[in-house]
Amino acid sequence: MMDTGLFFGSFNPIHIGHLAIANYMLEFTGLDKIWFIVSPHNPLKKEDSLLDEQERLKLVQLALANDSKIIPSAIEFDLPRPSYTIDTLEHLAKRYTDQQFTLILGSDNFTSFHQWKNYRQILAKYAILVYPRAGYNLGKYNEYENITWIDAPLMEVSSTFIRQSLQKGINIQHFLPCGVYDYIKKNHLYEK
Repeated sequence: MMDTGLFFGSFNPIHIGHLAIANYMLEFTGLDKIWFIVSPHNPLKKEDSLLDEQERLKLVQLALANDSKIIPSAIEFDLPRPSYTIDTLEHLAKRYTDQQFTLILGSDNFTSFHQWKNYRQILAKYAILVYPRAGYNLGKYNEYENITWIDAPLMEVSSTFIRQSLQKGINIQHFLPCGVYDYIKKNHLYEK
């Protein structure tokens, strides 16, 4: 059975940190593939702070265009909104019976994990690979056997930093995957 990692995110926008984490997970954990699940609306984030979902998907597609093991996915675009991880997991498990799915989460997600819909069901049914974020640990979730802390290098790049820099007109092209910066500039994305 193929083990597919699911990297959920708003990807607002996708940046080199996302790609470095995915690359590390592929090479050091035994995952066969990773799907970048572009979330149209995370219920824990303000929707008005997001770039249009199709634009975010386009940026992810540009970033992953030359990678056969890391694949963009718009699966949540066709599911009820807002997007709940458990609903997407259950949908994928029914649709792709030849695969097992492993979540890829940053340790910062565990500060609000108890607010996720049916989070106990996620903990019981799915493996979770956790990459470190500075200042965050697993807390009470450290006890769960299906959660694995991955000793990956810390990635301090954030989408918030990218957006703020773009709004100020700062050239941050090397923080973004090839083609993504050019597309953002050409289409005047993230400008005030």
